[in-house]
Amino acid sequence: MSLFRGIQYFLLSDNSKQKTLKQILGFYPSNFTLYEQAFTHKSVVNEQLDSKKVSNERLEFLGDAILGAIVAEFFFQKFPFEDEGFLTKIRSKLVSRNFLNQLSVDIGLDAFLETSVHTSRTNSLYGDAFEALIGAIYLDRNYEQCKRFVVDKIIKDYVDVEKLLATETNFKSKLIEYTQSKKISYKFQTNGIENESSKFFQCELFVGAASSIIGEGNSKKRAEQEAARLFFEKS
Repeated sequence: MSLFRGIQYFLLSDNSKQKTLKQILGFYPSNFTLYEQAFTHKSVVNEQLDSKKVSNERLEFLGDAILGAIVAEFFFQKFPFEDEGFLTKIRSKLVSRNFLNQLSVDIGLDAFLETSVHTSRTNSLYGDAFEALIGAIYLDRNYEQCKRFVVDKIIKDYVDVEKLLATETNFKSKLIEYTQSKKISYKFQTNGIENESSKFFQCELFVGAASSIIGEGNSKKRAEQEAARLFFEKS
């Protein structure tokens, strides 16, 4: 069952929101505002200029660092005889954008995120919101509480470590190796696309004589990775 159970969180009353968070997190939030911020996309703030809402971008930045530390510690303990290269690779897979995007949808976080109606709700938004949630838990409680949430409620229930070990995450590097082995050319053509409330990147990938493939993301790098991933998915 989805951890977030498909609840349209941002439509609930404040009291219901806090009860919902208690069920999910295992504790009542001390600073409810942090969680409101974690689930607020920048498009809402840009659209409502007179609003007191704050986007989740700063919490995303913090959560990214905290999540990386928790995951590194988890795998350090789980694989006591593996070297640094192995640990770095598996940590990178779990915190990769593609993995976090899908994980966030799997746990139902897409139903929690509030965006402008004009914003394309691509999976990349959900991975960002997950990192913002981690940042909110860290600030509201502490590192240990945050670690318990990630390990007990996320990794143990939603992460298949064996499957993760077999998963490719750096599709751009894989593309370079593929085109070199086939002696064919490739080209990325990436543009920033702006709408009324946000900006995202669209990347068109050309490989040899094959038809082009388009990937999207909230950064040039992520758009290129998505285009490369789609290339191998369709090959």
